[in-house]
Amino acid sequence: MSTITEPIIIEAENDSVEVFLSGDIDHKNAAGLRNDIDYAIERHKPKVLTLNFAKVEFMDSSGIGLIMGRYKKLSAQGGRLILTGTSGTIKKVMKIAGVEKLAEIK
Repeated sequence: MSTITEPIIIEAENDSVEVFLSGDIDHKNAAGLRNDIDYAIERHKPKVLTLNFAKVEFMDSSGIGLIMGRYKKLSAQGGRLILTGTSGTIKKVMKIAGVEKLAEIK
């Protein structure tokens, strides 16, 4: 269970997993999110992991670290990462960090 104050929803179907994030992603809750997402990756072995940021209000460098770590895990098992629901500041932070080189941003 993550320590995030907002709920995290993880849906797995066939060989894909979608994670619906909400609230803030910062140093206070990144470890809990990482643990929850890694558990889903290990359990379902997805070919595609989608992180949905539609309800994320704030993200700092901890969020970038979260994305990069999940990319590395997926790459090691031949999977790919998709980021959806990105807008405004969140998308800007991702582009500045060069995340589009690791994941498809929709």
